[in-house]
Amino acid sequence: MDEKEVGEIIRKEGVKFIQLWFTDLEGSLKSVSIPSSRWDDVLKWGASFDGSSIRGFTRIEESDMFLYPDLSTFAVLPIEKEGRKIARVFCDVKNPDGTCYEDAPRRILKRAIERAGEQGFKYYVGPELEFFYFKSHDGTEFIDYNGYFDYVPPDTGEALLRETVELLDAVGIELEYFHHEVSPSQYEVDLKYSDALSMADALVTAKFIIKYVAEKNGYYATFMPKPIEGINGSGLHLHQSLFRGSENAFFDENDDYLMSPIAKGFVAGLLRHAREITLITNQWVNSYKRLVPGYEAPVYICWGRYNRSPLIRVPAIPIEKKSSMRIEYRSPDPASNPYLVFATLLTAGLEGIKEKYELPPAREENVYAFTSGERKERNINSLPGSLIEAIIEAEKGTIAKKALGDSAFEKLIASKKAQWDEYRRKITAYEIEKYLPVL
Repeated sequence: MDEKEVGEIIRKEGVKFIQLWFTDLEGSLKSVSIPSSRWDDVLKWGASFDGSSIRGFTRIEESDMFLYPDLSTFAVLPIEKEGRKIARVFCDVKNPDGTCYEDAPRRILKRAIERAGEQGFKYYVGPELEFFYFKSHDGTEFIDYNGYFDYVPPDTGEALLRETVELLDAVGIELEYFHHEVSPSQYEVDLKYSDALSMADALVTAKFIIKYVAEKNGYYATFMPKPIEGINGSGLHLHQSLFRGSENAFFDENDDYLMSPIAKGFVAGLLRHAREITLITNQWVNSYKRLVPGYEAPVYICWGRYNRSPLIRVPAIPIEKKSSMRIEYRSPDPASNPYLVFATLLTAGLEGIKEKYELPPAREENVYAFTSGERKERNINSLPGSLIEAIIEAEKGTIAKKALGDSAFEKLIASKKAQWDEYRRKITAYEIEKYLPVL
């Protein structure tokens, strides 16, 4: 859309306020609202804000920053406050001199997409977004005890999902499926694949709307990776493909796995760099409570066809539907920053293609059932087991730094080290229960 088209929507829909959206480095949604009467000024001059108050942005002595709307993302939100319509638009962050702020997450993804474009590729992503509904934000009381694909009318979760889907459709976000997941009170929405930048914007919007619908109806939705001990946590499985023009560059009908050399190089890149990029795909202390054996989350670095126990799988497709050829990366969780995750996965995959990494053999067995000796024989390594291990691996590696840039990478590392230090100073209920009676 151009300025004229957006202006017409504002007038026709009677939009009173416009929210200018962006995220901080960790992926938290940030917004500043303007009355629609200021729209033209913001288009011309941007909206100023204090960058030093946003996690991962600038220092206090260089704090002035500006938001410039990306008109292609303008949408009227299906939300009214006191009868007043609200729109939202994603923004690019710029410096006072008009140059792009290179540490902004959206800019980081754009750079990765530009690098892919230089090689003739367009990067597509289709996410499976998992989350829990609870009865309130004060605890983890389930709203149901159903399981995978269960539906027992009347079902509160299903009603919340249907309302969510309607609102997502209203802002132009299409879903493939939505259903109950394995754990009690756990649900999944699968977004229809799109180019990576549009999908990152869509994921941020979807998480906002999921939470909005839950709260509006008196419930709470959380994207915390592992809110409940002893049951499956929530993942963000990412289906990825590269296209050249209208052709899926991952497809080769003459290969047993239907995988082209490009697809094999991409997967090899993800596998080789998996440990060092886990800090980006799983950035919280709680993320590593999910990445343990026995709860369907991937732990072991290998790949397979159809098999859901490895880190990467190649989903089955009809040979006639080559456009749907893709690989699924299964470790990310929904509390990650999609802009950084997409940028980092793309960078790792392209590295594998560029350097012609050799793809290890596929594993079609249940990798969880292997002994440590059997995994060692097969050269199957594990993902980091804690946040501090992931930090160390990221610092040793090259891909996360290449994807984020030196400055953003150092800021993220500093933030995550502070998080780990805060966590390790805490005395947990487990320690009191386990050690106080005997020590």
